[in-house]
Formats: sequence, structure tokens, C-alpha cells
Amino acid sequence: MNKIVAIDGPAGSGKGTIASVIADRCHLVNIDTGATYRCLALATLKNNIEITNQKEIIKLCSKIKIDIDAENKVYLNGEEVTEAIRSEDVTKIVSNISSIPEVRNIMVALQRKMAEGKDVIMEGRDITTVVFPNAQYKFYLDADLNERAKRRYKQNQEKGITMSFEDILDNIKKRDYNDMHKKVGALIKAEDAIYIDTTNMTIEQVVLKIIKIIEGD
Repeated sequence: MNKIVAIDGPAGSGKGTIASVIADRCHLVNIDTGATYRCLALATLKNNIEITNQKEIIKLCSKIKIDIDAENKVYLNGEEVTEAIRSEDVTKIVSNISSIPEVRNIMVALQRKMAEGKDVIMEGRDITTVVFPNAQYKFYLDADLNERAKRRYKQNQEKGITMSFEDILDNIKKRDYNDMHKKVGALIKAEDAIYIDTTNMTIEQVVLKIIKIIEGD
């Protein structure tokens, strides 16, 4: 049976960074589900589709091709968009796009297909509850709101993305609300998921805690 490590949590809780490190150390395929929704958001912008035009967004979702290679580079219709999908414009609309039920259905099917026959680590908002509810290992990462905003601000600075701390904080607040109130795939902690508050933990501490659990047996 293939190993599946599922991680959920709000924006800035450390999911992406943690999953990437663990994937390298434990030889797991890292599937960034958030990147799939960001690809659709980018495609929506490129095609000048209004965020309110759900019918066209759903149609676009069924047509685009998304790939993530072994180095975690993201491709949209054959074009590398690893950095482009992290832009401020994409960030502003991705939560709304991922709230469309039909979009989630298409993406969940894609994410499951990407994991077929592999030992994977997957992070997102509904991995432990919707995408892989039967995953052998489930974790819910969390952190204080201000700490999450600080982390995202630092990440943006390192990537050359200009966005004020206040805008990031406001964006995360809105995303938290949207993610927790979605009709489909809402951000909730699975009953059997292990809760980890990363506010005062280093990346290494979180990584070691999770690895001890998934390799303990």
C-alpha cells in the first residue's frame, strides 16, 4: 500500500515548507494542491474572465493542463509558472475560485490521479477530509494570525513580491474566513488528524515531529 501523508491548515501555517522538506528527507512525492488552484486563478486572469463568471471558470478548469515536476516546478499548459502563481493578483482571487464546487470536484480528481501509485505528501485545506480521508497519516498545522502574516511577508520579500504587511494580514483574514465557510472542501480539522501549533516552533522542530510519527512504525 502506498504511503500518503496528508497535511491541512490555514495560509501561513508552514504546510508548504514543511511538506517540501519532509518530501526530500523521506523520499516522498510532494504534491502542492494549492498550486493547482493557483494555476486556474492565473489562467482566469490570462483569459480575462471575470471572477463572478463561474460558468467560464469551470469550463476553463476542465481544459487546462497542470503539471508539477520532481523539483516542484509548476507548469500551466506547458509553461513554467512557479513564481507567477504566487503573485498578488493570483492570491487575491484564488480562494474565491477554489470555493466553486465544480472546480473542486475537477481538482480533487486531478490531485488523486497525481498521487496514484506513489508514496506522497500532500498539503492543502481539505486533504485529510476530502481528497484523502483514509490517509495513513493526517496532520493539521496551525499558527497565530500575526505569525502567519509575518511568514508570508518574509516569503514575498525573498521572492521579490511587493505586498505590504497590512495587505497580507488582511488577505489572510479574508482567506481564513472563506476557507472555513466553503460549501465544499471547507478548512476543518479532521477528527483523527494530529494538531500541531507551529507558532513558536522552528521548521526543523515541526519536520522532526512529523517524521518521527510517519517513520516510527
